[in-house]
Amino acid sequence: MFWNIPNSLTLLRILLIPVLVAIFFAPFEWSRQASSMIFLVAAVTDWFDGYLARKLDQSTPFGAFLDPVADKLMVAAALVLLVSSDPQIAVTISAIIIVGREITISSLREWMAELGARATVAVSMLGKLKTVAQMTAITVLLWGGPIAGLPLYEIGLILLYIAAAMTLWSMVVYLRAAWPILTSRQEK
Repeated sequence: MFWNIPNSLTLLRILLIPVLVAIFFAPFEWSRQASSMIFLVAAVTDWFDGYLARKLDQSTPFGAFLDPVADKLMVAAALVLLVSSDPQIAVTISAIIIVGREITISSLREWMAELGARATVAVSMLGKLKTVAQMTAITVLLWGGPIAGLPLYEIGLILLYIAAAMTLWSMVVYLRAAWPILTSRQEK
């Protein structure tokens, strides 16, 4: 079945991107908090669509393609918003690391699939932990201000730096796993 609940949730994440951007830049006092909640909804649907696809046996090739695209689009859009609002070098470099890694690993997975070795770069536990740190950091940073005196933005910055470090680490792990296949000479 092409159109199912998991695919609908994935498509919802993509449709939420312009809403996220519009709300983030809206001239309201609550804009940052609302954009944070929109991103949080998107992050939760990322987990939930995968869970439902497995639980309901509704995995589709379209969903397998669209899910990582939706994730990367939402994260990249949120990081651009964060850099636009706080263009300090550490935030910018962290955003570049995260987006650059996503492009690199997506390309690596595509290439490995061409070689019939996609399982070599399958999602690892480190990649999942990186995603949790990244989604949490972005949600907190989008919120922007403190809650009950808790300096959320500063906590978000620390989480973003941790996510960027985990991003580099996971990229190295994936590249090391793929390196023997990428560097082997194929006899023709």
